[in-house]
Amino acid sequence: MKKLYKILLTVVFTLSFSESNANTLLNSLNSAYLNNSKLNAERANMRATKEEKREAVSEFLPSVTISGYISEQENTNPGTDTNFEPSEQSITVEQKIFQGFGGVANLQKKRKGQRIGVFKLKKVEQEILLEATKAHTNLLLNRKKVNINLINVELLERQVETDQNRLEKGEINLTDLAQSESSFSGAQAKLISAQNDLLNSNANFEKIIGKKPQSNIEDVKEINLKLPTSLATAQKISIIENPDLQIALFEFEQSKLDVVIASSELSPSATLSYKKARQDDFSTAIKNRTQQTVTAKATWPLFAGGGNAFNLRKFQELRNQKQLLYEDNKKTIETNVINAWSTYQSSKGVLDSIRSQVRAAEIANEGITLEYESGNNRTTLEVIQSRTILLNSRIDLATSQQSFLISQFNLLSSVGRLTAQHLNLK
Repeated sequence: MKKLYKILLTVVFTLSFSESNANTLLNSLNSAYLNNSKLNAERANMRATKEEKREAVSEFLPSVTISGYISEQENTNPGTDTNFEPSEQSITVEQKIFQGFGGVANLQKKRKGQRIGVFKLKKVEQEILLEATKAHTNLLLNRKKVNINLINVELLERQVETDQNRLEKGEINLTDLAQSESSFSGAQAKLISAQNDLLNSNANFEKIIGKKPQSNIEDVKEINLKLPTSLATAQKISIIENPDLQIALFEFEQSKLDVVIASSELSPSATLSYKKARQDDFSTAIKNRTQQTVTAKATWPLFAGGGNAFNLRKFQELRNQKQLLYEDNKKTIETNVINAWSTYQSSKGVLDSIRSQVRAAEIANEGITLEYESGNNRTTLEVIQSRTILLNSRIDLATSQQSFLISQFNLLSSVGRLTAQHLNLK
């Protein structure tokens, strides 16, 4: 019964990869793109930056204020009733004429802040899609490991039974049986470890993708990721599209505008205002009146304790800092692209080599096993070693397949193209 259960479980794992309506990697990526809470939070942050831009625009528009009051005054003058209730209703329109170019610079800064918000969203989007790819492929990898280890446990269990029969017939000694039993126990331990890794993969998949993994998750087929065709092409793309580099660039541009804004605090400013007011029961002499006032006001801060000058020098140093950080980011991203390209190329070669290794290990294991079962001079240790080499090579193949796929997504991320738009997600 125990053996039948293992066989059925193995069949279930095998069939689960071939169902026609299985969930694909792109399905998982699409789900993470739509449902991931961290990504949705960054979308909200980008919408907030749009409001900051509108706030900056409001600095160039006139302000309109309506106000009014009513009061009661009681005067004591012998023989004269001088009690009255003065009131006023007014409307004031004020327009800023000149702010030392600080308003223009602030608007430009907010526009660049909006662009930073776009690239921050892109950065988080790339991070989530890469994490989702790893979560999906790790789940598949650990399912394959469980499947491979289940098959190995089943084969070693059969070998232990066979060796027990051969020991009774005197064909092998007790040492050979002990080797088989030791290998069987070790295979069971590896199976338990693989099953534990699979549980962790299930939990991580649900956290990142936003839904529980299903049994019909499809193995990853060939995907056209439209990768750069050369390292030089990848570096050119990264200069334009890498979000980290663009964020550093726009932050540097913002720092230059901060210097302009700080300089405007030392510059003159001018405003123009218009006020129309109606006053009722103003005094004993004036029952009511209407006033219209136009005021042009200019100010120039000549000295404010040195605070404005200190503030300007501070922003000049911050500008220098942002410039250095931008240059450092350029070098870092160039290095990251080179590393990603190198890993992509090497993982492709490793995968081809391991495929050849698996084919050779399968042929060797089949031959050694047949010779052992037919009573030739093959020892139990040779069979165990052959099977171990085959098991490890199959696991290495599954791991290298995942590593090769992840290297492609890492390359896309390094150049700035691991996006829903590039992957044609909905």
